[in-house]
Formats: sequence, C-alpha cells, structure tokens
Amino acid sequence: MDITNRTVFIAGGTSGIGLGMARRFAAAGGTVIVGGRRPTPLDGLSVVEIDVTDAGSVRRARDSVLESYPGLELVVTMSGIQLTEDLRDPEHFTTAETTVQTNLLGTIRVLDAFTPHLLTRGAGTFVTVSSGIGFLPFPLMATYAATKAGVHAYTEALRAQLAGTGVEVAELVPPAVATTPEHKRLNPRALDLDDYLDEVFALLGQDPTPDEILVQGVLQHRWAERDGTYADLVAQRSQALKTLPGR
Repeated sequence: MDITNRTVFIAGGTSGIGLGMARRFAAAGGTVIVGGRRPTPLDGLSVVEIDVTDAGSVRRARDSVLESYPGLELVVTMSGIQLTEDLRDPEHFTTAETTVQTNLLGTIRVLDAFTPHLLTRGAGTFVTVSSGIGFLPFPLMATYAATKAGVHAYTEALRAQLAGTGVEVAELVPPAVATTPEHKRLNPRALDLDDYLDEVFALLGQDPTPDEILVQGVLQHRWAERDGTYADLVAQRSQALKTLPGR
C-alpha cells in the first residue's frame, strides 16, 4: 500500500490507535477524515459525526464524507469498545448486546456503506480492526473476544468476495497498546502507541500489503493454537477472573 497522499476515512479515529493512524496518514501528505460519536475539532484533520450502532448515522456520515471527498480511497473501521463481563450474572447480556452492536455490526455497517463507492472506483482499500484477543481469548472480556473473532472471519469473507474488483482488504490485529499513560500504568507490558504505529506503517507499506497486519507483539496471540501454547496462555489470562466480585 502506498501510504502517502491518501484520502482516508477512519471511523473511530478521534482517539487511541485510530487517532494515531490518522496523524500518521496526515503527516504522509494524506487527506484524513475521522469519525466519532462526539466529534471535536482536531488540528489538520476533518471530523464527522458517526455512531456505528445507528445505521442512519453511518449513512449520513458516508454521504457527508463522499460529498466533500469524492476521491476517498481508504476506509478504516476502527470503532470498538472493550468491556468486562461476569458470565454468571445474567445482567451481562446488556454488555454483550452493546459490544456486538458496536464491534461487529458496527464494522459491517461501515463496510456496507462504503463498498459501493470503492467498487465504482474499481480501486481502494478497506482496513478492518480485529484484535489479538480474537485469536487468544481473554475470558474477562468474553463478548469482546467473540466480536473480534467475528471481525476476522467477516474480513476473510469480504476479501474473497471482493477479489478481482480492485478493492483490497487488510486486517489490523492489535495486541495490547497503551494509548494513554493510564493504560501503560494498568498494563506495563502494553506496547507504546508510537512503537506500535511504527511497525504497523512499515507493514502497510510492504508490497503486497499483508492480508493481516501482525506486529511482533501480537504473534504469540495469533499463532498460539498452532504453536501449542493456547491452553497455557488462556489459563494464564483466566487469572484475571479473580477480579470479579465474589470470585
């Protein structure tokens, strides 16, 4: 992928990894539009309002972006939430519904909204965002893991269905990334955001672009089952369940 001078829309790009990517694309000469539920002005970036749980909001954001930037060529589906759940408590179902609506259905809504545009152009790229947790579950975040596994499977299907159209599909698979000092305090092993983005943009710039953007820090998650470490790693990650009330 040529990462310079691209016209990019990042749904969920007003904070965290999405904002970091937006700034990298802008620094490479790109025109970058970021979307968020409560958009605030960001230097050098255009901002639109989008709630990926609301089909009408997604359509309005698409129409606004394409009206102003008809040459849009790259769409990143970054929106997501990461919530803990106690599966012994039936009240967790509300959290599960919210997570599915945002992470999985929200991704599909954004892809559906922009697919006709990229197909008409006969060129362009989708970048979806799954997670290392989609391959190596973190039991404290059960539905989050399920939705990210779903994003991976959906991305594979989308790539197959768009083969030959000129539209490429890549999947970003982040490990834990510290996007704030508080994140780093809570998880000292999380990658620093700038270090993570250095690896990501080096991989995006490869020819051909890898189907999966896998930095070194996520390889143990992605290949745990193949490497025979899956059961031990899930057991280690299950220790976090002790933080739930009554455990």
